[in-house]
Amino acid sequence: MCSMTQPAFSVPAHALTIAGSEATGGAGAQADLKTFQALGVFGSLALTVIVSFDPENEWDHRVFPLPQDVIAQQLQTDFAAFEHDAVKIGMLGSPDTIRTVATALREHAPKNLVLDPVLICKGQEPGHALDTDQALKAEILPLADFVTPNHFEATALSGMDSIDSVEDLKEAARRIYDSAGAVVLAKGGVRLEGREAVDVFYDGERLEVLSAEKVGDVPVSGAGCSLAAAVTAELAKGATPFEAAATAKEFVTAGIRHRVTGGSLPFDSFWQGGFAV
Repeated sequence: MCSMTQPAFSVPAHALTIAGSEATGGAGAQADLKTFQALGVFGSLALTVIVSFDPENEWDHRVFPLPQDVIAQQLQTDFAAFEHDAVKIGMLGSPDTIRTVATALREHAPKNLVLDPVLICKGQEPGHALDTDQALKAEILPLADFVTPNHFEATALSGMDSIDSVEDLKEAARRIYDSAGAVVLAKGGVRLEGREAVDVFYDGERLEVLSAEKVGDVPVSGAGCSLAAAVTAELAKGATPFEAAATAKEFVTAGIRHRVTGGSLPFDSFWQGGFAV
């Protein structure tokens, strides 16, 4: 009589994204979950807002926040279901949502909290956007272990007038670390002049410049979300912060190189499958 043994398998790392939906699938929570999957991490989601574009109004953003009780109940489910190895914070969209999320984060104190600091949400009224920015800095930033500001966000968080060079970006990373106490991966991307897309990593001791040859000269939708999600996935698997940043840089470079073009959108979209090509 033959005996059958079950194949050995390993339990994947778990990561949670708390973010907004982007209808075309190129950015937001959709990009986060695709990134987790591409890097071998099981992903969970708490949705905060729904964003769609208006094809009849120059593809402008339309933003629909979810009710606070819906957000809170998703978070209750997520934190009860798994002990997540890392958590990513994406677009929150309003001071109310920021407070709801911050309350859950303080209660559950997840490890490896990665903040993609979406400071300005296109489609919001300026006053509302400012209130959201201030709430994010006050409520979420102090809880973060790792923060991934883009060029605009690094300027705002550092208090600098402008970031025009790699040296400026280094200074911004230092300032953000000093104020927030979180590891920083400040993204220069295509915003800085030169042939290289440059990001700066700083953890309070180690300062590293991560660079790759630019692929085009305009931003690609979803690249920033995917970089933060890749950092989250790698931290969930046990990588050091610098190892996570370095892998995320490679992941994003590949996704931009193999970006999705065509269709009617006025921009190209990041493809998470590019890392495997």
